[in-house]
Amino acid sequence: MSDIKLARIKNAEPLSLDSLPILNTREFQDAVIASVAKGARLAALFGLPARIGKAVSASMDIVTIIAVLIRGDKGVTEVAGTEVKDSYPALTGHIVQAHLFEREIAEQWGVRPEGHPWLKPIRFHKGCRPGKDVWARPENEEISPGVTDFFRVEGEEVHEVAVGPVHAGIIEPGHFRFQCHGERVFHLEISLGYQHRGVENALINGPDKRSIHYIETLAGDTTAGHALAYCQAVEALCGHKISARAEEIRAIALELERCANHTGDLGALAGDVGFLPTASYCGALRGDFLNMTALICGNRFGRNLIRPGGVIFDLDGIKTDELMARLEKTFAGVKGAAGLLWETQSVIARFEDTGRLSKKMCRQLGLVGVAARACGVPLDIRSELPAGAYTKNRPAVCTFKTGDVYARAYIRWLEIERSFHFIKDRAENLAEDGAKAGMPVNPARNNSLVVSCVEGWRGEICHVAITGDDGRFVRYKVVDPSFHNWMGLQMALRNQQISDFPLCNKSFNLSYCGHDL
Repeated sequence: MSDIKLARIKNAEPLSLDSLPILNTREFQDAVIASVAKGARLAALFGLPARIGKAVSASMDIVTIIAVLIRGDKGVTEVAGTEVKDSYPALTGHIVQAHLFEREIAEQWGVRPEGHPWLKPIRFHKGCRPGKDVWARPENEEISPGVTDFFRVEGEEVHEVAVGPVHAGIIEPGHFRFQCHGERVFHLEISLGYQHRGVENALINGPDKRSIHYIETLAGDTTAGHALAYCQAVEALCGHKISARAEEIRAIALELERCANHTGDLGALAGDVGFLPTASYCGALRGDFLNMTALICGNRFGRNLIRPGGVIFDLDGIKTDELMARLEKTFAGVKGAAGLLWETQSVIARFEDTGRLSKKMCRQLGLVGVAARACGVPLDIRSELPAGAYTKNRPAVCTFKTGDVYARAYIRWLEIERSFHFIKDRAENLAEDGAKAGMPVNPARNNSLVVSCVEGWRGEICHVAITGDDGRFVRYKVVDPSFHNWMGLQMALRNQQISDFPLCNKSFNLSYCGHDL
């Protein structure tokens, strides 16, 4: 096992496909298990209907499964592939983190991970290889999200509560099924797929003019995060180095996105426990952060700012002064509104010990972002795989140890504080080398793979691009942090009161469309 080598590359560093190790299934399994045992985490696991060597050879008979692991302690990603036909030995029995990835591979490519404990669809769409459906549906049977077998707890007075997909607010659809004894939740199962848009398939044959618009709407509240990951990937494939000023403006946009969403979440958490002062203040303050992004580029969510080659909008002296004035005022407001939470015992009583996850469970599930750091696991791409402006300016990684709602709320406040100082420092010390996007950049490298990771406000964003002979995408894989963390929410409800679900749900605040793509 120790002789099996995975290719190691830095964040947003291209790798020629002839340097990608293609292992047999046993070697592949051993290599991935060994890497995780050494502290790596599974960032992506996906299939491609092709053979990979010096080039990509399309094939509906062979599916190449590619694993991407992050070794934060080494500052690298590790990648390898294996060729399979209709089945392969499942990783899930050895690495729980692989659970959803292997269900996705089975659904998309009709490849059965033998030994997977709970194989079922996650997005409820037709497979991409005709005649390779691992669930053997009757011909022409309509595929509907949520129509599947659910885990059931049997016993006297055990009852089932089904919630959604249509909810009582203007929110995205998702189905939650609780197995309860009285108010106590034995098991929660979450079924998604209602937001599936086929974005990854739409990105094939890019990059083109449409690609960035698909990327910016992968998860609308994470526009800057996904746009940055995409642009890093394209620039790496094109061998294009952007200016330091552009890198700094991108980072400012990313941190404003973090501040806006964390502030909104603190307000929503306060609202869920009926604490109206913080709830009302944070709703307005979130809007102030969004308006700072609009000051830079004209769009509150940061669309049309980050582009391959740089940024479209610069920050001149007048804008910078206005940004700093707004930032100081808004941060002072958030500091006061958040402080009310930590000073109010009735709030603390509802937050503490609610939805608790252990550090061990966190690592087993492969949780990322706020959810991981709240369990005391210091995962942060800005520190582990720094790129762009974070190479020289890394915000401190904030952790807590209790893994409950309180920890997930308090981590958000700590990160707002760190982001405030980061934005202030970068805006006051912008490089002078110009910022405007330099597209069109050079033609993309052919027959190459690149892994681009960004620490979005929810956590780790991972984009993997593979190009063919013409330099166009033959596969573009996106892993939003929500994909990793929905299982964490399920486990956080174990042995909790069902009435705690809204509060636990909001403490994770995961994206339905980011999961479904």
